[in-house]
Amino acid sequence: MTPTLVRQHLPLAGPTPRADPGARARDWSEIQERMLVPLYEAVYERLVVGPGTRLLALGCGSGLALLMAASRGATALTGVEPSSPERLTLARERLLPKEPGKGPAGPRGDRGGIRLTDRLPKDVAGAGTRAYDVVTAFEPIGCLAGDADGLGALLAAMRPFAARGAPVVLVGWGPPERCATSAVLRVAVKLADPLRGGTVRLRPARRDDLEEVAGRAGLKPDGSGRVACPFGYADVESALKGLLSTGLFDTAVAATDQAQVDKELTEALHPYRRADGTVWMPNVFRYLIARTP
Repeated sequence: MTPTLVRQHLPLAGPTPRADPGARARDWSEIQERMLVPLYEAVYERLVVGPGTRLLALGCGSGLALLMAASRGATALTGVEPSSPERLTLARERLLPKEPGKGPAGPRGDRGGIRLTDRLPKDVAGAGTRAYDVVTAFEPIGCLAGDADGLGALLAAMRPFAARGAPVVLVGWGPPERCATSAVLRVAVKLADPLRGGTVRLRPARRDDLEEVAGRAGLKPDGSGRVACPFGYADVESALKGLLSTGLFDTAVAATDQAQVDKELTEALHPYRRADGTVWMPNVFRYLIARTP
């Protein structure tokens, strides 16, 4: 797909090759991933993540949350990113930089208590390694139809790796009325309408989404919380890159084209533009702490 430039809406924008998976993963790493930093901090504070913590991150993205756990002193970290090889590559660059005089980390991405992989490491179970005492799944669910199913399968596979009673953190979008981004996501629903040849895959978040997923995975809810995570961007072009990097607009792009999605997203972002050109969208995310049996 040819990169597009929406000149009438983005006077300062340059070509944006978001169809390239590597470019989109970098957009995620450099723009979008940081939007959930308040959530990561709140969860780590509540669970007292620090020295001695053995943490398993499901859907670790490009590794920002793992980096924050490492900065708190967590000594054994495993990140699993099954859906994006490009994000996993960036996580390795961020967490496993090449050491002077040494080659890159091994194919699994192991070094100094950090492991990054595209699947759960089979050699942990039954190999004498202590189980993980914190498990996180920070990728929010409750917006994309079917996203809970994928998370449920990953949680079921995770069970043998977690210590008894270990907290497992699940995250979902907050109520639409408290998430300004919900209005922008409606662009994806409209453009992916079946009459346009697409498939509507977005749905409003439900109050008990996280509890239902935990229950199906055999986990017991043990507390929850809400965290304000505003989406703030330097300009509209940055907002477009960040939002498109989430994958939530892929169906809309397939049903129409990149130029149409860029145009309508830009219009939807208009109410959230400030006088200085920045974009600010208040959001609330909910997290659930569930315990392994």
